[in-house]
Amino acid sequence: MEQKQRIGTVGLGLMGSSIATCILAAGHPVTALTNQVATAGEARVRIRGYLQELKEEGLLQEDPAETINRLLITDNIELLRGHDIVIESIIESPEEKKKLYRQLETVLEPTAIIGSNTSAIPVSFLQDGLQYPQRLFGIHWAEPAHITRFMEVICGKQSDLQLAGKVIALAASWGKEPSLLKKDIRGFITNRIMYAMLRESFFLVENGYATVEDVDRSLRNDLGYWITFAGPFRFMDLTGIPAYRAVMKDLFPELSNATEVPAAIEDLVAAGAKGVSNAKGFYPYTEETAKKWEELFVQFSYEIRKLAEKYPQNIGEK
Repeated sequence: MEQKQRIGTVGLGLMGSSIATCILAAGHPVTALTNQVATAGEARVRIRGYLQELKEEGLLQEDPAETINRLLITDNIELLRGHDIVIESIIESPEEKKKLYRQLETVLEPTAIIGSNTSAIPVSFLQDGLQYPQRLFGIHWAEPAHITRFMEVICGKQSDLQLAGKVIALAASWGKEPSLLKKDIRGFITNRIMYAMLRESFFLVENGYATVEDVDRSLRNDLGYWITFAGPFRFMDLTGIPAYRAVMKDLFPELSNATEVPAAIEDLVAAGAKGVSNAKGFYPYTEETAKKWEELFVQFSYEIRKLAEKYPQNIGEK
């Protein structure tokens, strides 16, 4: 595989490791900065495992042993000097992220791009106080980052759209199908729409209209069946626009507009529930069934990626 430009990453937790895997698999050497260099061996094993999965699924052509040789793990920020793009995936703390950006600006060229894998913090806020705010973007990945085709590139108030275009092109070369947000808004695209769905889901359950199981079942077999093929606007084109206008007129006034966090999730969090990661969630789990659900999710992620790739996003459109 032809060697490409070296890319920097910051953070080697589960998401950071997954991001590094994606970039390595696309042929780039990666310099991974971490403040926990003592756990570098664990991260390398985790990334090697991800690469082996990609190989087995036909998404990596070279030997994973060769791929991982392009990975340099370090706690020395000076080794990021000369990189044209650095993507951070550290704790979701504005203060910690801004502290990191100020450090990066001491070693990066003014034209180098900094990407933040934030899912909630407004990019414009993260740009405040930077020496070169125009080169900072939100680069929002989905878990597992090395499998999914999802990516959102988010501009803040001071972002350079030409640089955003470079990020979009680079993301496409990584096997992503990126979306561009030209203006900053909290939650971006998918999180805003997903949390509107979650709010309505809790409303239906907490008011006795349906159980957790029934809500999941309905969404899995309706929304879940078509959403990989077509987004909401394409789906309305496919199924007849006037009907949606008629339903909106009657339904929109009755949808939940609650602003409080639902009591059910407050109670679960207070009880220490994290989901399958600790076998405590909306559903009952044993350690064995929780692990099985995690394995099935990875398997499904590969299968749904392959299914999505069979169907084009656009056909003969300008």
